[in-house]
Amino acid sequence: MSDMLLDDVNSLLDGDFGDDRILKQIARACKNNEVISNYERNYVQKLAEQHLGKKPITTIKKSTIVTTEIPKIDIPKPEPIISSTSSQFTQNPKNSKNYKLFLGFGGVALIAIVAAALLLSNIDSSTSNPVTEIKVQLSIQTDLSSYAYKDLISINGISENSNVVNLSIKNQDNKLIWAEQVSVKNSGIYSTLAIAGGVGWENSGTYTLEADNGSEIKSTNFSFNS
Repeated sequence: MSDMLLDDVNSLLDGDFGDDRILKQIARACKNNEVISNYERNYVQKLAEQHLGKKPITTIKKSTIVTTEIPKIDIPKPEPIISSTSSQFTQNPKNSKNYKLFLGFGGVALIAIVAAALLLSNIDSSTSNPVTEIKVQLSIQTDLSSYAYKDLISINGISENSNVVNLSIKNQDNKLIWAEQVSVKNSGIYSTLAIAGGVGWENSGTYTLEADNGSEIKSTNFSFNS
C-alpha cells in the first residue's frame, strides 16, 4: 500500500501538482516506513483523482443483517396439584370432620409436649443453679495473749455483711467490765484499743473478749495480771 502511495506522490511531484512540501514529507515517510496519517493519504488520493486520472476508492457497504423474529410461544400455566388426601377430606363431609378432630388432637398433643419441655427446663435450671447460702464471717483477736495492769489491748477482726460490731470484755467472774461499738470498714475489717484497768480489773485471771455483729458471736480469751 505504501509503494502505491509513494508512486502517486512521485508522479504528483514530477507533474508539479499539489504542495511540494507536503508531498515530499509524505514521500520521506513512505521511504522510512513512518506512520502516515489519514489526512495525508486523502490529500494524495484527491490530487491523484484530479491530475493522474485515478478512480475514487469505493467503500464497501456493510451487509445488512437480517433479523428474524422469534415466534412467541404461549407456555401453559401448571395446574395446581391437589393431593388425594386433601381432596378426600373436602369431598366427603365425614372425612372433613375426622380431619378437624385429627387437627384438634394434634394441637392438644403439641401443647402438652411444649408444656412438658418448659417444666423440665425449669427443673433443670433450678437444680443446676442452686441458691448459695450467704455465710457471715466473723473473727476477733488480740495482739497479745497476756496483759498487765494499764496495758493497751489491740483488738481487730473481720466482719462481713455488717456495718458495726459490738465488743465486750468480761473478767474471770463473768462480769462485764468493758464494752464498745466499732464501725466496720469497706474492706470488712474493724479494730480498736482497750485499756486493761479500771473497775472490774482488780483480780488476775482469764478474761474473755467477745464480738457480736447481730448474726454471729465470736469470743477469745487472754490472761490478765493485776
